[in-house]
Formats: sequence, C-alpha cells, structure tokens
Amino acid sequence: MLLLLLARCFLVILASSLLVCPGLACGPGRGFGKRRHPKKLTPLAYKQFIPNVAEKTLGASGRYEGKITRNSERFKELTPNYNPDIIFKDEENTGADRLMTQRCKDKLNALAISVMNQWPGVKLRVTEGWDEDGHHSEESLHYEGRAVDITTSDRDRSKYGMLARLAVEAGFDWVYYESKAHIHCSVKAENSVAAKSGGCFPGSATVHLEQGGTKLVKDLRPGDRVLAADDQGRLLYSDFLTFLDRDEGAKKVFYVIETLEPRERLLLTAAHLLFVAPHNDSGPTPGPSALFASRVRPGQRVYVVAERGGDRRLLPAAVHSVTLREEEAGAYAPLTAHGTILINRVLASCYAVIEEHSWAHRAFAPFRLAHALLAALAPARTDGGGGGSLPAAQSAAEVRGAEPTAGIHWYSQLLYHIGTWLLDSETMHPLGMAVKSS
Repeated sequence: MLLLLLARCFLVILASSLLVCPGLACGPGRGFGKRRHPKKLTPLAYKQFIPNVAEKTLGASGRYEGKITRNSERFKELTPNYNPDIIFKDEENTGADRLMTQRCKDKLNALAISVMNQWPGVKLRVTEGWDEDGHHSEESLHYEGRAVDITTSDRDRSKYGMLARLAVEAGFDWVYYESKAHIHCSVKAENSVAAKSGGCFPGSATVHLEQGGTKLVKDLRPGDRVLAADDQGRLLYSDFLTFLDRDEGAKKVFYVIETLEPRERLLLTAAHLLFVAPHNDSGPTPGPSALFASRVRPGQRVYVVAERGGDRRLLPAAVHSVTLREEEAGAYAPLTAHGTILINRVLASCYAVIEEHSWAHRAFAPFRLAHALLAALAPARTDGGGGGSLPAAQSAAEVRGAEPTAGIHWYSQLLYHIGTWLLDSETMHPLGMAVKSS
C-alpha cells in the first residue's frame, strides 16, 4: 500500500512538471512558442548584436565547422543565389558572394522582400558572402557560406540600423551592426535546430532482439529487449523504454558511416553520438569515446559486432567512408535502459546534442527510475492464451500504452533547455536538436 502511495505521488510530480512546462512541445528555439513580432520595429544601435550572445555559441549561429573550399567534399553544401532582387558586389568576379548554404539563402531572400517593402525602389546589397580567399578572421562563418555582409543598394547609412532589425525579423540566427559600412548576418549550420537534422536513425535501421532475429527500429515497442552494451563494452540485452524522438514522415540528412572490415553501414544524424575507439586501443572501451556523428572521419574506428569462434563481441572496425544522404524513411531515437544500442550491428549511444554520453545517461536516471517503478507496480499477469505469466516489463508497457507517442519526448525537451542554460557551446552540438524536422 505504501509503495502504491509513493508511486502515485511520483506520478503527480511528473504530471505537474508537464503542466508547468507546456511550451516544451514547441521545442527549443528563441524562447517557448512562436516569437511575436513587435508592433513597431526598433533599429539596432551601432555595435549591437542580436541575440546578445557570441556568434559561435549555441544560442546564436553555433560552432565553426571548418573552411569549405571548391575542392572539398562539403562544397556541395553551398548553393548559388541568383535572386534578381539582391545586388551582389562580387568584387572578386568569381561568383563567390552568391554561394551560401540553403538556410542562409532562404533568410537572405526573405530579407530582400522586407527591404523592398520598407524602402520602395531600394534593394538589398551583399558586399561579402562565401570567402575562399582568406580575407576574414580565423574561423569566420564566411568560410562556410553561413555569413553575409549587407547594405542597402543606395548605401544610405542612415538605413543600416533598420536594415539590421529587418535581418533579425527575417530569421537570421545572429545579426551584428558591425561597421558603419555594413551589417553582418549569419545562420546556423544546415542541419541545425531550425533545419533538417537532430539525433535520430532512419526507420529502416535494424536492432537485434533477445528472442532472436532483428526488428526495424520504427517498430520497437516498450517490452522489447534489444542488443546493447554496458559501460565496459560487454554485450547484453537492454529494455527499450521509449523514443526520445519519433517522426514517421521526417525527411532528414543522415551521415552514412561505412566500415571496411567487417563491412557494416550505419545512418544517423549529425548530432547523434557514436562510440569511437582510441588510436591505441584494441578492445571495446566505448564509455569515454563518444563523438558527434558529424565529427567522425575515415580512419577512425567504431565498434561493431563480430563473431569469433562462436563467441559474439564488440571489436573496433576502421571507418572507410563518411558521406551525406537525404532519407525519407522517418526519424527515430530509441532509448534503452543502458543508454546504448546496436544499430545495424554498430554500437551507438542513445543520446544526442550533448557530447558527453555519461552526462546524458545520468541526466536520464530519474526517467529510468520512474520506468522501473512502473514496472514494479505492474505485477506479472497470466496470459489468457495459456502461455503462463507475462514479464513485469511487458505488463508495465501495457499500463503505459504500447504505442509510443510521436514527436520529441517531453523529458528530452526539458533536459535540452536546462542544458542551454548550464552548458557551453563546446559541449552541445551546434546543430542542436531536431524540432521541425529536429
């Protein structure tokens, strides 16, 4: 009786936390819910920037990811902008100023419309876009096509404060009234919170079940036990608890990581954690080696399941290639009791966004405790079909509902917001969490 009372109290606390955080359903962004536009636009002051944080932090445009050159694999991330309502200075006469990420292009095109509406007969002018010649400071977002310097076509400097405000309203992730001669604007990386990717696997990915065989990750239900690993790298079966993100209709950009020997292939989004072996390691020690998928490079080693003399264990396998691919097979982020999971025979973390697997696993301890409590309160019942008693975990799953809900799990949303307050951008992935699919 006392146990039941404690359980009810715990559930009341959980329900209360949901009620006081209704905005979490809208996902991380600039505050909760949709931003209301002010009735009257206020020009930015000289040297003012919005948001009021450093450009390459999580709350603005995010971390620098490396220079893009015409010969690099990432050059295909840039797209030309031929909008006739925008004037490109193009002083290099190479067309470089027209090249930018799709997100930057979308915001710039929106701003061009605002400029013409604000000042009839005046157009938006871009003085600097993608930089391939090294004219900007080290780690400038101009090198990634994520930043532009802008003026109005009439070069009337009295308009620049309002131009900066219009850029904020157009959705640029960071706007800076940097100089008397121009406004600097930048955006998050293409797979950012407001763009395409978060921390998920495609629905076509497979997991290994305790009772044998495999199952598509999209078909997982509470009560399933899937192949995972403990913090020592030992294989075991772990309870599937829920989806931290579940979107059946998502179209996302996945990193395709292929190993050479044994030959395995894993698709996961940029901000998801993958275990990488240290250079001097010959055995599985996955705990301290979690990296964002976007940071995995050919030549590094990930952990795969190998069969050796009838014994199945984890072994490091060299990454042969890392490519990008857009999939329409949905997006799913399963959570297990151990915080790890074998997807397509490759060991991955269940967590994303924060590049500290152990921190994320500890942060989910209250959720795991609640799950265990519910399982304890749902005693094994007799199967009406004469098959004996059902496991407590399966009975608990039926109490909670066998069909996981769609979207970002509320507990993940809460942790993400807490993380943005407490952690710096070196810990959290600049691409953030999928929200609008992130």
